Amino acid sequence: MLFGTAVLVIIVELLNSALEAVVDRIGLEFHPLSGSAKDMGSAAVLVSLLLMAGVWLCILL
Repeated sequence: MLFGTAVLVIIVELLNSALEAVVDRIGLEFHPLSGSAKDMGSAAVLVSLLLMAGVWLCILL
């Protein structure tokens, strides 16, 4: 479980990086949906990190 959650964080981070690259590739001008997409990608990374921290804490305790 420890290894799986660490790999999950890496996968989500790679997907977030891909999403940001696609949004930047489409256009450099500001658009609210582009900002929302980037924010949601970052939120997904945060949630996966919180999941990993919770699993690690549960196992260590």
